[in-house]
Amino acid sequence: MTANELRKKYLDFFESKGHTIIPSASLIPRETDASTLFTTAGMHPLVPYLLGEEHPGGKRVANVQKCIRTSDVDDVGDNRHLTFFEMLGNWSFGDYFKKEAIEWSFEFLTDKENGLGLDHERLYVTVFKGEDGIPRDEESILIWQDVFKQKTGFDAEVAGDDEMIKGNIKIIPLGEDDNFWIAGKTGPCGPDTEMFYDTRPEEGQMNGKFSDLVKSGRLIEVWNDVFMEYEKKADGT
Repeated sequence: MTANELRKKYLDFFESKGHTIIPSASLIPRETDASTLFTTAGMHPLVPYLLGEEHPGGKRVANVQKCIRTSDVDDVGDNRHLTFFEMLGNWSFGDYFKKEAIEWSFEFLTDKENGLGLDHERLYVTVFKGEDGIPRDEESILIWQDVFKQKTGFDAEVAGDDEMIKGNIKIIPLGEDDNFWIAGKTGPCGPDTEMFYDTRPEEGQMNGKFSDLVKSGRLIEVWNDVFMEYEKKADGT
């Protein structure tokens, strides 16, 4: 699949879910955004709408946003970090939330006709485990368990604090550094759930600590749903 084919398949999929397709914004942020030198994520140009301003495209939009990422420049050169990249994004402004976002993510990744047709048995997901007074994302855990059960017949279990993946474990709770997202020092933020794919199934059943499996390249992130339930203020609240 070429990059153009991937872009088209993604946008067509979310257009079929009622999203308005919008163009990429500039790599240079709007003048009122002093939080970053470059557009580093798809949410940057959309912050006013995430905070309540009405978007001309409606409550559901999707795009392919050009980004320059400098915060993790030291990691560029491995199997998953780039300086310039395009971020595929589907956005809800006060419309759908976790249930639809997670279900559509799984559908696009695994559907053989309208999605990428990935093997669902090779998918693993992370969720926010709770930290700094913010509770664990139990809602996402329950949604994922239901998705795995309804779509695959699999009873997905949740990893413990040791992050070990073995047996039926498919859901790994992680801390703020991994599963709580904010772009810049202030603005919309919230827990996220990330999807990872097993790139080396020939090595047999997954058995090991999640972070080690990512570092080794066996698990690689393929999707991230961010749930912007909070807004971080300049005073740190």
